[in-house]
Amino acid sequence: MKTWVCVVCGWIYEEAKGLPEEGIVPGTPWEAIPDDWRCPECGVSKDDFEMMEI
Repeated sequence: MKTWVCVVCGWIYEEAKGLPEEGIVPGTPWEAIPDDWRCPECGVSKDDFEMMEI
């Protein structure tokens, strides 16, 4: 499982945790999230996220 960070606001998406409040179940890979999804903090697109090494 990977972790993705918004380069604009720093919000983090963890594939292992998903985003249940938006209907994204735990274990959902980044590639499976719809292309029109937006950062819940600042509203930017998936293009403004980078994979983060932990």
